[in-house]
Amino acid sequence: MQGKVVIITGASSGIGLACAKEFAARGAYLSLAARSIDQLNILKEELKSKDHRVLVTQTDVGIEQECKNLVDQTINNFGKIDILVNNAGISMRALFKDTELSVLKKLMDVNFWGTVYCTKYALPYLVAQKGSVVGVSSIAGFIGLPGRSGYSASKFAMHGFLETIRTENLKTGLHVLIAAPGFTASNVRKSALTGSGTQQGETPRAEEKMMSAEEVARHIGNAIEKRKRTLVLTFLEGKFSVFLRKIWPSLVDKLAYSHLAKEPDSPFTLNN
Repeated sequence: MQGKVVIITGASSGIGLACAKEFAARGAYLSLAARSIDQLNILKEELKSKDHRVLVTQTDVGIEQECKNLVDQTINNFGKIDILVNNAGISMRALFKDTELSVLKKLMDVNFWGTVYCTKYALPYLVAQKGSVVGVSSIAGFIGLPGRSGYSASKFAMHGFLETIRTENLKTGLHVLIAAPGFTASNVRKSALTGSGTQQGETPRAEEKMMSAEEVARHIGNAIEKRKRTLVLTFLEGKFSVFLRKIWPSLVDKLAYSHLAKEPDSPFTLNN
């Protein structure tokens, strides 16, 4: 990644923050985006103290014009874009019947449309560099997870969009990676939305038992460098579940239901 210009959305925390540090260590020039400019500036100063080149732009990826501005600022500062990491995202935790439609729309605006907007405006520059478009997705993009209707829908939509972009660019040299980390230790569950749209605040899962964001970032970096199509992390909840879904989908439905029903304060139970 030496000398490559990388845009990372959702770079103020979690996987995005870990990717920023990992890619900087590999020699990349960074264009970092998030809604929290304060957190971005803290990260910028940390990276600049190590002589890394960093641009930060306050960006809500659910707003088209802000995504265009992010791309414009990157070109104005670096003159090119080699890699776009569509990482910004939000989750939810509630049964569909108890979820306000505005919550589903918000998830689609950020998780799906944020990917579409950023990719649309960055695409000409990425094609010129024969670069990479990355979508940081989830196992929820392969398997419909109960209690996560809006999240799964947005990730399934991301997959369909990115697979189409890949096929349309078979002759241009553009690389498209769909990365599905599985359950990762990050703040995405703390900021997950309830059915009413408020943040759940506390994670229902044992974060210390999950793969770290730093390890995920290393895998994503390696997959970009190797120009892989798909990256599915963790074995049981990731690779095995995606494989099993192809040959025994009804069993995966039951396993997903049982697994998520055991979460503390789950919106449904094994007896439902």
